Amino acid sequence: MERTTVVLAVAAVLAAVALAGAVAVLVRLVRTRRELRRAGLPTGPRWVFWGAVLYLVLPADLLPDPVFLDDIGVLLLALRTVRGSLGAGALGGTSRRPDHRPVDDYAP
Repeated sequence: MERTTVVLAVAAVLAAVALAGAVAVLVRLVRTRRELRRAGLPTGPRWVFWGAVLYLVLPADLLPDPVFLDDIGVLLLALRTVRGSLGAGALGGTSRRPDHRPVDDYAP
């Protein structure tokens, strides 16, 4: 009986840590999207953001809900997509050389 209690306690702690990680990534995703919108920069497709949020909230997952690894993966992919849209839209008419100096494409 004691052994079962220890296993359940460890499983509960691991699930809580995974949930905390998922919530932390969700907060980062929401903050990044909000900052991009405030700056007037592209935030990427809306469905990526809302799809990731719904995937975290809805009970239908690839892995059972106490295991939030798949949810964290989806949120990280959405965060990468949102940040990637920043790179594509923020440069506008400039491109970057390998030495990371911006170069105006329209310069004579």
